Amino acid sequence: MRIGVPREIKPDEHRVGLTPTAAREYVVHGHQVVVETGAGADAGYPDEAYRRAGATLEASAEAVFATAGLIVKVKEPQAQEWARLKPGQILFTYLHLAPDPAQAQGLLDSGCAAIAYETVTDARGGLPLLAPMSEVAGRIAVFSAGETLLKHNGGMGLLLCGVPGVPPARICVLGGGVVGMNAARMAAGLGAEVVVVERSIPRMRELDDMFMGRILTRYSTLDAVEEEVLKADVVIGAVLTAGAAAPKLVRREHLARMKTGSVLVDVSIDQGGCFETSRPTTHADPTYVVDGVVHYCVANMPGAAPRTASEALGHATLPFGLALADHGLEALRADPHLARGLNVLAGDITHPAVAEALGKPFVDAYGAWGR
Repeated sequence: MRIGVPREIKPDEHRVGLTPTAAREYVVHGHQVVVETGAGADAGYPDEAYRRAGATLEASAEAVFATAGLIVKVKEPQAQEWARLKPGQILFTYLHLAPDPAQAQGLLDSGCAAIAYETVTDARGGLPLLAPMSEVAGRIAVFSAGETLLKHNGGMGLLLCGVPGVPPARICVLGGGVVGMNAARMAAGLGAEVVVVERSIPRMRELDDMFMGRILTRYSTLDAVEEEVLKADVVIGAVLTAGAAAPKLVRREHLARMKTGSVLVDVSIDQGGCFETSRPTTHADPTYVVDGVVHYCVANMPGAAPRTASEALGHATLPFGLALADHGLEALRADPHLARGLNVLAGDITHPAVAEALGKPFVDAYGAWGR
């Protein structure tokens, strides 16, 4: 199969779908890899590294899309990319369709098969292709929160870690999954006071054991969320329902009662955000203020660390990408976990949570859901 790797065109996105190391693996498996010129440059991978790996370079995205059977990307396709997709092509990337009906319609109209990293599962019920970027995003969220708390960035002028005799910032993490755990780890390591609000009691026990009591945990109720949000200097939104829109845990009316200059970091923004007042921002213009509360809602946080993020993502996606390259869509029949990544096929929505969020019919393309 011919594998296409276009340059990412979303603003401030510097990651690349395949590293040269991953490209070489596809070549060794007997596939052709075509990479758009400069696709890996921002992540530290020059064109020559792809040539050495056996890939071919193309000067334009149009040329990459025109002949590839499998398109491997990082972020969701942008409007000009929808038009380049065609029936019979497989798109393998993050999609986050639930809050993005325009993209969903573009993919439906293209007739392609679109497989979303964020809904591929594993035998333990995890999301193995979302996890590496969740790790990066959770860690970046704390660094970004610390910077945003500083006065010149619009925050209250609080040092996240405090100093002797002056207490540190209190950070509330909503959700104890991969993002939340990594955010808690970074925040605790930097000396902040950390509370994780989580609805899974077994997960709270894991976090308590993991951090040996260094962080607090609270069972997620409306009262608990409200109490912790109002006490916090920083709130990190880290909730996820695979394929579905994120629940709105912090409402507009909470903001007027929060501390002036406190910070909301919405890592769930790709799925619509878990704060009612969230809207996507970019690394170039990352924050805005509502009712005295600073919002940091960058929709591609890992894009700030493209070398680390591209390698981590490449390690996770490689086995699934090779299966698609080797067997095409038949790979989905053989692997129900990969099949759960299929969001769009030939004009139909094929993931139940995505269909529900978009208000569109769900088509069970392979009869593999839930098995």
